[in-house]
Amino acid sequence: MSSVDDQEIEEIAQKITSEVEHTSSKDLAESEEMIKILHLTNVHHVKTLFQHMDEASTRSERNVGKKAVIKALLVSTWHQRLYFIIRSAIMGLISASVTFVFIVIFGSINFTLEIGLGVFSFVLSLAVSRLFDVQIVKITKIVLLFLGNHKGLRDFVLKHF
Repeated sequence: MSSVDDQEIEEIAQKITSEVEHTSSKDLAESEEMIKILHLTNVHHVKTLFQHMDEASTRSERNVGKKAVIKALLVSTWHQRLYFIIRSAIMGLISASVTFVFIVIFGSINFTLEIGLGVFSFVLSLAVSRLFDVQIVKITKIVLLFLGNHKGLRDFVLKHF
């Protein structure tokens, strides 16, 4: 990531840090934004970062640790959201292709048949997307690198999908 991205992450981290420091733990536990952030992160990674942060001897080192945790949460959240967007798009294309092929071959489709076909195409697309999970993660990393240099496009993708 470039220094512009680091500066943007730093600003977001500062906002989150100030919100965390000035809000009671009860309010944080009920905060929808904090719940969303925590649900989209890698819990094992966060626990490791918190353990390292607790080992810091001075307050300034702990503050640096807090910012590092927040940055890691943001990057993890962005990565997970993009992964979900890419995987969902692939699953949608596979399901649409199965439905299209079925309609081309048989000429029509009724409601009860579509329910069965929908379940079949969902399971098929889920299996295919899990089979190519490693490649999807690689594509996600490439997309992240590309979006790191295109702030407007990144904001659009993350806000609208």
